[in-house]
Amino acid sequence: MLSDPTFWVAVAFAIFIGILLYVKVPGIIAKQLDDRAERIKNELDEAQKLREDAQAMFADYQRRQRDAMATAEEIVAKAKEDAEILRKESEAELEATLKRRQEMAEAKIRQAEEKALAEVQSLAVDVAVAAAEKLMKENIKAKEGGALIDQSIKDLGSQLN
Repeated sequence: MLSDPTFWVAVAFAIFIGILLYVKVPGIIAKQLDDRAERIKNELDEAQKLREDAQAMFADYQRRQRDAMATAEEIVAKAKEDAEILRKESEAELEATLKRRQEMAEAKIRQAEEKALAEVQSLAVDVAVAAAEKLMKENIKAKEGGALIDQSIKDLGSQLN
């Protein structure tokens, strides 16, 4: 048996196991495995926490986006209202301006009519004076003078045009 190599391998193996147990290698290996398992557990916990934080941030950004969209819609609605008010005010101002211009044009037309009427009256007076002067110069009888005045009045229409 002392010459059998298998015996010596078994003895060497037993000594090796004994040394390992004496140095407490299984405890060290178990501790390292436990430490590694703890690190992996911590990394998984941290990854879970990061995932939850990311989901919370994503939800916050979605909420902010909805709020921003609502604010943008409010701004657009307000701008439309302001534009409508401005359009109505512009229309009212335009109508007022057009009314003032129409009134001014009508006033100018009335003035032109009054001026034309005054000119016609002045021309009629001038014609009557000229007819009277002509009558006086020619010293025509009253009967013939009336006919001359009537003729002057008829000629007045052609002189006005």
